[in-house]
Amino acid sequence: MKSFNEKVEHLSDTQGREALLGMLRGIEREALRIDENGHLAQDGHPEALGSALTHSRITTDYSEALLEFITPVSHSIDDLLEGLTQTHAYSVRNLNGQKLWPVSMPCYVGEVSDIPVARYGSSNNGKMKTLYRKGLTHRYGALMQIISGVHFNFSVSQDLWQRLYDDKMTNGAACCSKNISFEDFISESYFGLIRNYRRLVWVLPYLFGSTPALCSSFIKDQDVDFEFKKTGKGTLYLPYATSLRMSDLGYTNKEQDTLNISYNSLPDYLEGVGAAIKMPSKKFEKIGINVDGEFRQLNSNILQIENEFYAPIRAKRVTQKGEKPSQALARAGVEYIEVRALDVNPFSPVGIDATQVRFLDLFLLYCLLSPSEDTDAVGDAEIAANLKAVVLEGRKPGLELQRNGKTISLTQWMHELFGQLNTIAKLLDGDDSHAYQTALSTWSEAIDDPDKTLSGRVINEVVVKGTDHSVWVKQLANDYHEFLSHYPLSDEVEQGYENEAKKSLLEQHSLEAQPQDNFATFLAHYFSDLVPAGTFEAK
Repeated sequence: MKSFNEKVEHLSDTQGREALLGMLRGIEREALRIDENGHLAQDGHPEALGSALTHSRITTDYSEALLEFITPVSHSIDDLLEGLTQTHAYSVRNLNGQKLWPVSMPCYVGEVSDIPVARYGSSNNGKMKTLYRKGLTHRYGALMQIISGVHFNFSVSQDLWQRLYDDKMTNGAACCSKNISFEDFISESYFGLIRNYRRLVWVLPYLFGSTPALCSSFIKDQDVDFEFKKTGKGTLYLPYATSLRMSDLGYTNKEQDTLNISYNSLPDYLEGVGAAIKMPSKKFEKIGINVDGEFRQLNSNILQIENEFYAPIRAKRVTQKGEKPSQALARAGVEYIEVRALDVNPFSPVGIDATQVRFLDLFLLYCLLSPSEDTDAVGDAEIAANLKAVVLEGRKPGLELQRNGKTISLTQWMHELFGQLNTIAKLLDGDDSHAYQTALSTWSEAIDDPDKTLSGRVINEVVVKGTDHSVWVKQLANDYHEFLSHYPLSDEVEQGYENEAKKSLLEQHSLEAQPQDNFATFLAHYFSDLVPAGTFEAK
């Protein structure tokens, strides 16, 4: 198995550099709509934004109030962020005075029952999307579901895959027990990336975690184990935390702790996911499925559908019509990966900036090009412990982590990692750019100075300066609303968004006008390979 440095050397000619630069990226950013008081919006998805069911760029996540902006896939970082900014700008012009909440942890929420679950119309597909969200409400509560994040989709070029594949077949065959197809090689390599990412995932909340503090209204009557400090009118914080969004307060699911889904290969992963979506849950069974004629969840298994599996990274392939995510992966292998460990960056009007994207490029290429051993239960426990430590006290001076069973300081590990990342940055920049090296240098300052992490900057605002969290965030919301409201949109761009909104509404109406099965019959057919027959019969 070639080392990281050997692989980088193999790619250091002009063709190799161009192959590396052929990355494709996409961003999905979530943001809550808020009223003038900073409270969660109670009205439906604005019609001017089109249909949340069929629009390609503007949809909703868990709630009617939780917008999700999706970029087209792009080679260019500038085009990627420009497209994301334009979508934000068009949207805020059509929110009837409402604004976007610019941080991950929710705004002030009154009664949890007031959180409006997303609605997708009367088609069976639309009803299923809404019912899935109702199931999440019954299982985990609505508050957890309105936490916002940023997802980063990433793939490398076919030229890079070809270069790596040819090198493996030419120079690696002697050590390999079998020849591997090009398609299987790509999937195998993406899972190698995923394993390395999981070992290093703590780096992302350390640098980009931005939720060390939150409004006390989020806690409400929850019984939490954290020893929060309090400042201002109701700001709760942990002094060294980086991402409470990724802690037990955020996207966690205790029922999933027993799944032990393997990332050692695509077949292992698919087997684990397949078992999880068929695995009954006694806890969720108590909720009921169809109670007194009202559906409460899609089914009572540990996962209603695959999307319920909470993971900081996912292997993905674009699905065909009627295809489940695992079926797409089984059909043609991994097409791209989705990074899900990113808090919303409150210092950017669109939740992420170019230096972060360039860092993610370097980080993910490093994970791809580095040797990646299989993981076992011991390795998984180490991964979980390191992530928890950084999420709750990542900025603590002298914090130590575990690497392959040995203790290492966070700062030493990061300095070693950044040295490797700089090798890739120099190669990508070539002789005519310093963009990657500059981005890496910017974030390297945060290794020895935790105040320069996003979470450190947040603590500076709400603890050091003493600005109440809600006051600070509302001011950011006002500033970004002003910026985006005046962001230049050409007539052509604005017309394009208007046309897409109208087109998406027509598509939804067309779906709803078609003859449809009884909803219970539709669900029974959809889950026919997963649950006992008769589960969805009307009662």
